[in-house]
Amino acid sequence: MFRKVLVANRGEIAVRVMRACEELNVGTVAVYSEADKDGGHVRYADEAYNVGPAKASDSYLDHEAVIEAARKADADAIHPGYGFLAENAEFARKVEETEITWIGPSGDAMEQLGEKTKARAVMQSADTPIVPGTTEPVTEPEEVTAFGDEHGYPVAIKAEGGGGGRGMKIVNGPDEAEDRLQSAKREGEAYFDNDSVYLERFLENPRHIEVQILADHAGNVRHLGERDCSLQRRYQKVIEEGPSPALTDELREKIGEAARRGVSEAGYTNAGTVEFLVEEDADREEGELLGPETNFYFLEVNTRIQVEHTVTEEITGIDIVKWQIRIAAGEEIGFEQDDVEIDGHAMEFRINAENAANEFAPSPGGRLETYDPPGGIGVRLDDALRQGDEIVTDYDSMIAKLIVHGGDRDECIARSLRALREYGIEGVVTVIPFHRLMLTNERFVEGKHTTKYLDEEMDRSRIEEAQKQWGSETGAESEEESVVHREFTVEVNGKRFEVDLEEHGVEAVGGSGGGGGGQRPQPAGGSDSGESAVSTEGEQVTTDMQGTILSVEVSEGDEVESGDVLCVLEAMKMENDVVASASGTVAQVLIEEGESVDMGDTLVVIE
Repeated sequence: MFRKVLVANRGEIAVRVMRACEELNVGTVAVYSEADKDGGHVRYADEAYNVGPAKASDSYLDHEAVIEAARKADADAIHPGYGFLAENAEFARKVEETEITWIGPSGDAMEQLGEKTKARAVMQSADTPIVPGTTEPVTEPEEVTAFGDEHGYPVAIKAEGGGGGRGMKIVNGPDEAEDRLQSAKREGEAYFDNDSVYLERFLENPRHIEVQILADHAGNVRHLGERDCSLQRRYQKVIEEGPSPALTDELREKIGEAARRGVSEAGYTNAGTVEFLVEEDADREEGELLGPETNFYFLEVNTRIQVEHTVTEEITGIDIVKWQIRIAAGEEIGFEQDDVEIDGHAMEFRINAENAANEFAPSPGGRLETYDPPGGIGVRLDDALRQGDEIVTDYDSMIAKLIVHGGDRDECIARSLRALREYGIEGVVTVIPFHRLMLTNERFVEGKHTTKYLDEEMDRSRIEEAQKQWGSETGAESEEESVVHREFTVEVNGKRFEVDLEEHGVEAVGGSGGGGGGQRPQPAGGSDSGESAVSTEGEQVTTDMQGTILSVEVSEGDEVESGDVLCVLEAMKMENDVVASASGTVAQVLIEEGESVDMGDTLVVIE
């Protein structure tokens, strides 16, 4: 077993991995950016190392910085969690070339199954059904229209390195082919550094079913049942549950075995998830299940731990993260397929700092003035934040994951409602009211929702009403105290040390009191950075949402008219044109392609 593991991630998943390490008597190392110096994962770890500024590409995504931190810490393994470098085959290979062990599938297996066209070819050879589509990349609009003429519209254009809806565009007719192709390629390049795309027949109203697998170096492959992730918004999972409320045991077994065949064919090791689309029967009666004759198709393989792995852990009693570590350390899986039993029902709720009534727009940061999570039988919390912490807006909007287990689905829903009512959060807007609404929604309770339900059928006014009824407002500033607790961070050779100071009889200074809520460093480009500051003259075009710049359409000196597109911003799976608010000359362009921006950031100045 390893002595010390570096977790190349942040937030709740970093803490989740560290907890598994602790139970295995393995030391833990955190990495953090400047924005995360007070992060919960940093507090939890045995030791922590700074890997760069807030921008992810200069810190969490910096291959050399992460590997160098592991060497400084004398770590003998790296666990990537999910997101960031978790599915980066190049990074996996770099780790494999060092003395450090990579906790995950090999770089070669990751590349083979992580790129969608290669994965489709592998699954096809393993006799796993795939959606009709191309197994080679497409580059021209004519290829899209020819495919549409043969298989019918709509057609899905998908980025090879994509997932979760990123890099996917839907073509409803020939006239949309060129625009959607370029858009998909642009997103693929921006998010995955890979503009290669392929085509699939678009299934209009499917269920999204995924199978958790574990595979060791001795060739043992086990599936741990399925999760139903059909409740989605813009292809982003919202509530995950297991087992699926729609499948018969016969269909469940067929899908599980198809997943096992596929990963065996690929020579895959460690944890992964094989995702499928299952054709829903629109005329299915309440209580009726989808039988073994139902069509299902391979979608993709996630070559990492999933956000929703917790659901499977709750219904099987198998600690997936511990098995990731054990397999990487050379152990064989210690149970047979017949030993895997499903006990009851579980659901996971992503507690995000988002306003569901405002198109799930991320909250603009803030302090967790109240953080009072639920408890009791069957309730699990995976989190890293604590009361008083600041919400870091540089990355994702997740505060925590609430996982609830019950003896059956009805009990799980009732227990989930109780837990969500108990969950006290003030200081930021969250999606808790939305979750409470869905647990009383007839379609969801009956288990007849599909991936299209939220986007195309749900009455949006009900979400607004739920937010008004159950949403908590941002609390008032806490009263100043005569005793102020301050936390300071000192770095020596990149390693983090903490110094605590209590000051008595002094006036509290906003932003520096308890709970580790120190001020965030100033963003690059400020007056202290050596670069030009934002001009106070002219019209400043700012962003009203957090996102990523996909393209910049203007340069300094360009003449623009009111309404002209200045840049394209991706937020919540959607491309948004940022337009000029006035006519004039572009005086400053303060962003570049691929850059992350926060709400209120100035993008362009027009004079």
